[in-house]
Amino acid sequence: MAKVVPLNRPLRFLIAGGVNTVFGLAFYPLLLWSVPYLHTHYMIALGIAQAVCLCFAFAIYKLAVFRTRGNVLREFGVFSGFYLFNYAANWVALPVLVELAGVSPVYGQLAFTFVLIVTSWLWHSRVTFRSAEA
Repeated sequence: MAKVVPLNRPLRFLIAGGVNTVFGLAFYPLLLWSVPYLHTHYMIALGIAQAVCLCFAFAIYKLAVFRTRGNVLREFGVFSGFYLFNYAANWVALPVLVELAGVSPVYGQLAFTFVLIVTSWLWHSRVTFRSAEA
């Protein structure tokens, strides 16, 4: 029988981040393309996508990566705060990219994904789920 080796936290973070990224990158364009009203109301689609993706990401990071118990409200608040800051920047930048620079909304979102990847490990490992580190 093969021995199962548990994955370390940074590797779990990368895997969960990959799943989260694929989900997030797929959800927004699918929402845009599947709901005709949202073809021209891409900011409404952005709000819906951000709410759904926030809950999805929190569940993955809490349960699969950091595996903390309890503290759900505190962790969700801190987790949400990180993303709300990023979402606010996104809500300012996306219309500028789309309306002024002529960038596709999908490509604009892709750029923000890279920013989140770089900053989320530091934030979540040191702030959001810090009780797992103690």
